[in-house]
Amino acid sequence: MIGWLLKSKPADAITIIFSISLLLLTASFYKKIPSASYLMLIYSSLIFFQLALVRLSRLNSFLTLTRDIIFPVISVLIIFDSLGLIVHNINSQDIDHLLIRLDYIIFSGYPTIMMEKVASPLLTDVLQIAYSTYYFLPVMLGIMLKAKRKDEEFEKSLFLILLCFYLSYVGYMLFPALGPRYAMEHLQEKQIGGFLVSQPIQQILNLLEGVKRDAFPSGHTGIALTVLFLAYRYERGLFWIMSVPVLLLIVATVYCRYHYVIDVIGGAALTVVTVTIGELYYNFYKRRYGFALYKNR
Repeated sequence: MIGWLLKSKPADAITIIFSISLLLLTASFYKKIPSASYLMLIYSSLIFFQLALVRLSRLNSFLTLTRDIIFPVISVLIIFDSLGLIVHNINSQDIDHLLIRLDYIIFSGYPTIMMEKVASPLLTDVLQIAYSTYYFLPVMLGIMLKAKRKDEEFEKSLFLILLCFYLSYVGYMLFPALGPRYAMEHLQEKQIGGFLVSQPIQQILNLLEGVKRDAFPSGHTGIALTVLFLAYRYERGLFWIMSVPVLLLIVATVYCRYHYVIDVIGGAALTVVTVTIGELYYNFYKRRYGFALYKNR
């Protein structure tokens, strides 16, 4: 099994490995996780369908598209959603107090409270929209690379983006935190409201994301910077288009009270770790199994 995973495309292998890890983790804490049986079924299904797509994707273009774009998106969303049933059952010690303290030491105050001075309905709408672009940035890059038939660039980008997502999920399990919009609600002097779009967007995000204790590190920052790095390397025009939304997204993480500044710093560090580890593994894979990169498409 290990040998087969090493020979598999990195993007396929990492989803299988992470799903197996979550399956084993859930089994280990079976008595502490109320929905353990359901979660084990979910993770087993992800493993099964990923393996099936590896075998069947060569049959037609739709299965190839499913393997390369549709299933990775589904996997990321399903695994993220499952964390709400895992994190606090295996690690009940939220670290918000530590993150709040670190922010205070760095800025001699609370950044989310300090930003209330520049809050305005228009700015709130703009930043809430920018924050939401997080869900589209990886897909935009993937579609662009696919459309231009940059197959190797696509494969590497998919692997690095998935690695960044999964590493951020590990962070949530190790360092659970609610984030300032919950943990600092008693300190907030005013609500930040927009004109038209911020409240509906926030309601949708609350419905999609829920309370996952997913503050540290900032996955929004990590993924956005990883995508921006890949766009700079492979699609320079897209890089310039994405630069402003990504910058605004990072500001929005704090302004909209989703993250502490230390979370954003952690998200930037997450990008560095992702690229460093990912490059090392991908280069190892290409040297040793490069012949198989497109063989089983």
